[in-house]
Amino acid sequence: MSDQEYNEESDFIEQDDIAEEQLIHDLNIMSVDEEEGGDDDEPVYSIDINPIDENIIVSGGGDDKSYLWRVDTGQQLFELSGHTDSVTSVIFSTDGQYVASGGMDGKVLVWQVGTGELVNSLEGPDEIMWLNWHPKGNILLAGANDTTIWMWQIPKGTVMNVFAGHSSPVATGQFTPDGKKIVTGSDDSTLIVWDPKSAAAVLRISGEDARFHNGAITSLRVNKDSSLVITGSTDNSAKLLNINNGNILGSFENHTDSVEAVGFSNSLPLAATGSVDNSLNIWDLNTLRLRQTSHHQDAITKLSWHDASSSSPHLITTSSVDHTVRVWDARTGDCVRVFSGHQDSVLDVGVSRDGKTIISGGDDGVCLVFKL
Repeated sequence: MSDQEYNEESDFIEQDDIAEEQLIHDLNIMSVDEEEGGDDDEPVYSIDINPIDENIIVSGGGDDKSYLWRVDTGQQLFELSGHTDSVTSVIFSTDGQYVASGGMDGKVLVWQVGTGELVNSLEGPDEIMWLNWHPKGNILLAGANDTTIWMWQIPKGTVMNVFAGHSSPVATGQFTPDGKKIVTGSDDSTLIVWDPKSAAAVLRISGEDARFHNGAITSLRVNKDSSLVITGSTDNSAKLLNINNGNILGSFENHTDSVEAVGFSNSLPLAATGSVDNSLNIWDLNTLRLRQTSHHQDAITKLSWHDASSSSPHLITTSSVDHTVRVWDARTGDCVRVFSGHQDSVLDVGVSRDGKTIISGGDDGVCLVFKL
C-alpha cells in the first residue's frame, strides 16, 4: 500500500479540530470504605463491552466486585459479588450471554448477563492474570500467576485442559481468532503456542534465542488471519513472529522503556506498540519500519485499534497514566481526540465496533463513557 493511500484525506476530523470531549456517563464505583465515609475509591482494573449488545459493559476492580452497566443511561444493572480479592480481569463471551471475572483470589466467576445469576465458580489456579473466551464457543481460558493456563467448558464448568510449560507467571495470552491454537507469553521471556485439544506445546520460543526477548513478556496480540503474533516486553522491544513456524520476522526497537501494549490493525498492514516511555509507535508490517511516533504525557497502559467494520478503522485509542484517553490517526500520527475526566491513571480502555463509543476505567475508581 502506497504512502498516498495511507495519507489520503479522511472525512473524519482534522488536527486543528482537536477538542477535549464532554463525557457521556461517569459510572462511579463506590468502595465499601467510601460508603462508610472513607476517602479512597477502589481502582477499576478491567472493562469490556458486550459484543452483541454494546449498550452493556462490565467493570471489575479493587473492591472485589464486578458490575454490569448500561452505557446509554449510566444505569447499574447488576452488582456481581463473590470474589474475596481484587478483580483483575472481566470479559464477555463471544455470544454475549455470559460474563466472566477473574480475581487475585484465584477464582473465576461466570455470570448470566441477562439475569446477573452466578452460573459457575471455577477454581484451580492461583491469582488470575487474564481471561479469554474461545471465538466460536463457550470455552473460557485463564492465565495464572502460578505459571499455568486453565481451560473450562461453560456453563458446566468442566475443566477441559490445564497447560503447563511456563516457569513464571503467565502475563498474557489468547485463543487465535480461528480458535485452533492458544498463544501465551510469560515473565520467563517465553512465548508458547499450544494445541487446545491435547494441551501440548506445539511451538516454544524463549530468551535463549538471542533474537527474541530477554525480558518478561507483558502483552501479545494475534492478527486476524491467525498467522502472526506481536509481543511486547520489559526489554523495551516488540517482536513479530510467524505462529506456524516460529520464525522471528521483525524486531521493533524504538522504545526506551517497557512495551506494555501491542496490537494489529485489521484493515491496514500496520501494528502499534505503546510504552512506559509515553510513546505510541506505528509500524509498517510490509517494510518492518517505524512509520509514526506519537506521545502521551505519561506511560501508555492499553491500546485498541478501531474495528475494520467501523467508519474509522485507521484510528487507535490509547489510555495513559496521564489521566487521559486519546484517539490517533495511525496514518499520520495525529491526535484527533483527547478525552479527559479521570483524576488518576487510566488502566483500561475499550472501543465499540462502530468506533463511536469509548469506555475507560481508572485508578480513581470510575468508568467513563465517551462518544467520538
